[in-house]
Amino acid sequence: MSDITVKYRVLKAVEEMPPEITFEEVMKRVYFLEKVDRGLKQVEAGDIISGEAAKKAAQKVG
Repeated sequence: MSDITVKYRVLKAVEEMPPEITFEEVMKRVYFLEKVDRGLKQVEAGDIISGEAAKKAAQKVG
């Protein structure tokens, strides 16, 4: 991953949001960014499964 800090990424995301955005929408966006970051770190660490395995796991849940 890059050397950009979490604080910088959050501030940058907030700066790019429209002025009329709600606090709830800001929080949803920050949460989304955290989930994406976590997923990318998992991929970098090799913590992944195949698409077929994901489908099978989803079928067991549903």
